[in-house]
Amino acid sequence: MIKDIIIVGGGTAGWMTAAALSKVLGDKRYRFRLIESEQIGTVGVGEATIPMIALYNNVLGIDENEFVRETNATFKLGIEFRDWRKVGHSYFHPFGLYGVDMDGISFSHFWMRWQREGGALDFSHFNVETEAARSNRFMRTMHEAGPKLMPDVNYAYQFDAGKYAEYLKKRSIKQGVERIEGKIVHVQQDPDTGNIASVQLESGESVSGDLFIDCSGFRGLLIEGVYQAGYDDWSHWLPVNKAVAAPCEKVGEPTPYTRSTALAAGWQWRIPLQHRTGNGYVYCDQYISDDEATQVLLDNLDGKLTADPRVLKFVTGKRKKCWVKNCLAIGLSGGFLEPLESTSIHLVQVAISKLLAMFPGTHICDVVVRRFNSEMADEYESIKDFLIAHYYVTEREDSEFWRYVRSMEIPAALSERLHLFRSRGEVFVRQTELFKENSWFSVLVGQGMVPQSYHPVADAITSDELNLRMVKVRDGIRKRLEMMPSHGEYIARHCASQGGVSR
Repeated sequence: MIKDIIIVGGGTAGWMTAAALSKVLGDKRYRFRLIESEQIGTVGVGEATIPMIALYNNVLGIDENEFVRETNATFKLGIEFRDWRKVGHSYFHPFGLYGVDMDGISFSHFWMRWQREGGALDFSHFNVETEAARSNRFMRTMHEAGPKLMPDVNYAYQFDAGKYAEYLKKRSIKQGVERIEGKIVHVQQDPDTGNIASVQLESGESVSGDLFIDCSGFRGLLIEGVYQAGYDDWSHWLPVNKAVAAPCEKVGEPTPYTRSTALAAGWQWRIPLQHRTGNGYVYCDQYISDDEATQVLLDNLDGKLTADPRVLKFVTGKRKKCWVKNCLAIGLSGGFLEPLESTSIHLVQVAISKLLAMFPGTHICDVVVRRFNSEMADEYESIKDFLIAHYYVTEREDSEFWRYVRSMEIPAALSERLHLFRSRGEVFVRQTELFKENSWFSVLVGQGMVPQSYHPVADAITSDELNLRMVKVRDGIRKRLEMMPSHGEYIARHCASQGGVSR
């Protein structure tokens, strides 16, 4: 019987796991213990998320306003990509839909026909999140009475990952999780089964368990250190391998979006929080030194530096097996994909939800382990291809880094998908994929790939009917925007952290 659950490592992944498992499984039949050491730092440098994080918070019963206050969070409507297609160009990848799907197909096909018939506005004007981001506005939408005439506002958060971990830590301990301070120095395996029987701490204390969850970070203390699970290295497709991070003082009202600016050897993130702005340069050290990258980042800050820059090293890829024997890897110990589309916390959340869905009863079943590993591999694979497309579909040739990524050989599945999109504006996503048609459309067109045709259903209506539909969509977006206060004003009114938010 699985009863004694040991989580190795704190940080965002560890405390997200502890909070969710203790909340859903309860403390009547299970004992939860989390081992972490104050001698070992965490990687979190400020975090941007995607809308699915709200599902996780809802499972825990978290009050949204309290969560935003406690983590110094701001709201996020999407990501602005600057200089990715070419220097001086920008586009926005929003969380919401363009227009509304019509006659069983995506709005984008109707827009493509409309534009060919002389429609003047580009597709971004048919998305409320993009329009709100442009004007620095935000509001949460409630269900309104009567026919739905205006679009919902889809959003995620930008928050301090360290404060989020602390927030979840308090909740976990209230839910019965026991925190153990200590550094693991030895792992004891059962000689008959190969399962992990216990871990020994530097203090000499031995901690035994039935299920061990490895949240130890990049090194994978248990999944790699004990089981040598192996690692799929994707550096040849996603060559950035380092990041230098540095927070700075906030300047003015926080924007309701994350910014990614392409640079000569990678890209720079800008994540506005209530109390500061998170910044980082993600780069490939084959094309720029650590010192040079640090100087570029410091030169680009829009506020006064508040902490020393910190360089992180990583290998993009995933563990070949995230579950071996009685050990699961969650978070960085399971794999790492650069933060370009803010999927790091989402992958933690996905692993937790799959573990809960497949949670073992009396014993660990090999079929379940294989299914878990297969589904997690699919999650990483599909996100990987979406990230590669950002680099491969570009017009930039102004540095060795960009010349490499735009000419590299890409995965066959991605190549086929790009060919399909180029010919008819579709990508045929699977239901389980994180990024749907809307995301592929915004990024590929934003990067400069223009479809040669569109779905024939879009030709089934008259030009007058098409124009009428476009006018209605624009009216709905315009009316929704008129209802929105500024982002800073909304936070100040509902969920300002201690010290408030600047406007």
